[in-house]
Amino acid sequence: MAAAPTIFQKSNRGIAALALVVFALDQFTKWLVLHNLDLSDEKTVIPGFFKLVHWGNTGAAWSLFSGNNAALALVALFALIALFLTRHHFSSHTLSGQIAFGLIFGGIAGNLTDRLLPSRHAVVDFLYFYLQQRGGRVIDFPAFNVADTAICTGVGLIFLITWKTEHTPKPAAN
Repeated sequence: MAAAPTIFQKSNRGIAALALVVFALDQFTKWLVLHNLDLSDEKTVIPGFFKLVHWGNTGAAWSLFSGNNAALALVALFALIALFLTRHHFSSHTLSGQIAFGLIFGGIAGNLTDRLLPSRHAVVDFLYFYLQQRGGRVIDFPAFNVADTAICTGVGLIFLITWKTEHTPKPAAN
């Protein structure tokens, strides 16, 4: 009888290792923000372009669904479970697939931790890019964190892997 795939497979260990690194980096950077900036504080790093901020987000991306922290925590938990159970559909055995899933799992776990910790009850966002135009108008991108970056990068990698797989010529049948 062939050995059934287990959670301890080499590919799963690679995903878990990267997820742990992403999670640790995310939580460490948020810890630095929590200990160096009061809520709603801002520190200009590059005038007219980049600030370190301490903003709490009880919503999703771009503060959509703001005030729904508990519901979004449940969505994140279900997403984590669903992705884990379906990862084999996305080349998770390849190095690029392991990197993609490690980034996504670590990022989801980082933001989920923020939502569940009694001391936070909101995702800590702290990287804020914007363009200050003449006349005072600001063009900005919503504040984000390491977990958000990891999730977006991982999802982008999965799209690229899937696109490459679907557009790779198949060998002709003999």
